[in-house]
Amino acid sequence: MRYTISLFFSIIFSVAGAAESGKPKESPAAEASGEKAAAAKPPEPVVREATVEIAGKKIPYRVTTGKLQLMQQDGKPRASIFHVSYERTDVQDPSTRPVMFAFNGGPGSSAVWLHLGVLGPKIIQIPGDGTLAPTPPALVTDNPHSILDVCDLVFVDPVSTGYSRPESDVKPGDFHGLDEDIESTGDFVRRWISEHDRWASPKFLLGESYGGIRVAGLSQHLQSRYGMSLNGVVLLSALLDFATIQPAPGNDLSHLVFLPAFTATAHFHGKIQGDRDEWVRRSTDFAFGKYAAALLKGSSLPAEQKAETAAELEKLSGISADQWMARNLRIGPSFFRSELLRAEGKVIGRFDARVAWGATDPAAQSPNYDPSYALVYGAFSSAMLDYLGRNLGYKENQPYEILSGSVHPWRWNANNSVVNVSDRLATAMRDNPHLRVLVMGGMTDLATPPEGVEYSLRHLPNLPESVRKNIRSTSYDAGHMFYLNPPDLIKTRADLLEFLHEAAP
Repeated sequence: MRYTISLFFSIIFSVAGAAESGKPKESPAAEASGEKAAAAKPPEPVVREATVEIAGKKIPYRVTTGKLQLMQQDGKPRASIFHVSYERTDVQDPSTRPVMFAFNGGPGSSAVWLHLGVLGPKIIQIPGDGTLAPTPPALVTDNPHSILDVCDLVFVDPVSTGYSRPESDVKPGDFHGLDEDIESTGDFVRRWISEHDRWASPKFLLGESYGGIRVAGLSQHLQSRYGMSLNGVVLLSALLDFATIQPAPGNDLSHLVFLPAFTATAHFHGKIQGDRDEWVRRSTDFAFGKYAAALLKGSSLPAEQKAETAAELEKLSGISADQWMARNLRIGPSFFRSELLRAEGKVIGRFDARVAWGATDPAAQSPNYDPSYALVYGAFSSAMLDYLGRNLGYKENQPYEILSGSVHPWRWNANNSVVNVSDRLATAMRDNPHLRVLVMGGMTDLATPPEGVEYSLRHLPNLPESVRKNIRSTSYDAGHMFYLNPPDLIKTRADLLEFLHEAAP
């Protein structure tokens, strides 16, 4: 089955010219070949030294901005991967210091969101609780909540995102697929580790959104292909199985998964009163209990039971029972985003349902735009380009692709089945019983609601019970990019520090 979903829609080497005096010159054809080879080399990386105050301490670090060239088996270049890496410089033995590779999703997204939103030493300031648009141009400031004090960081832009590109005579589509992406990003991780002498370091992967699928696949690929056993994998607003978010005839799983997020969102907007966490627990129990049983009955569901189910859904979602009845007890996130605040003339965000802006068509059954996406795209784009050029001293003539549609059509390699990488993560955990997994989810995320990945983890295949204790979950008040909410940003650092300590004591 072909999937078009986009979750987050992501060393100059000189060649000698003339020969030394007394030596024969190369032929024009050889010179042209040499010039072409030189042109294929990525630009020299830019290295800067800086400090940032974290937890009350000055942390000195080195930031390297540049490209790492992936090679084909015959030695020819196949792609240049743009990345920004941060390494603390006042440690006695860098080789044993933890290092984390961070990936955003899409597919088609650069790593800008994790880079300037939460993990790196610089951060964008979003007003208030993260639901208000910043006045342009948005700029970066020091991030006192970065984890750079305890872990080195590498932000990776997969091929066709950021400044990463395939080399000449290599088709971009060769990288635009589930397995192709895992293979190329895995090659990057291996090369970076080798070139920086970090095989002795505890190694971590963090993936946001579709990045969760990427790092789940990488956890197995790095282990089986290169013998690289990881210490930890972080799934941030992620998913492992598309069946959890894509409804289809005969597949009602996504309706169960989205319901607790509807409840949290309705509570935030005042449609439900009382203790939010208790309401979300009630919603989750109902979703995977009586609601699941009702949907499984299909057309054989008795009318009385259908009405009772709709009445409970109204209490848990803020959407009237009549609307639930009219839609056969199945309301998707698009209609929910249009309907919840329709009386107020507003639509709510997909990535963060706390964000509510004016509806462009008050009668529409689905929103014409996502205000939570509009809130961040321009801010992160302009801030990233300013930071790369003015602060890090790195510029290119080509556009920096924050989110690129050129990766589509994406090859899902699913053999007429729904994409699901749960088995890959389970295999990595089985073969490396020390591998730990941290799951981080935002309660008002209507793109990848937390219950989706939780469902997948509860159903990990062939995973010994002794290893399941290595999985830990935590939740946040905001949405997909919950770290834009200041209290959630503080909690994110605390949770990551605890996880790093557990996985690499």
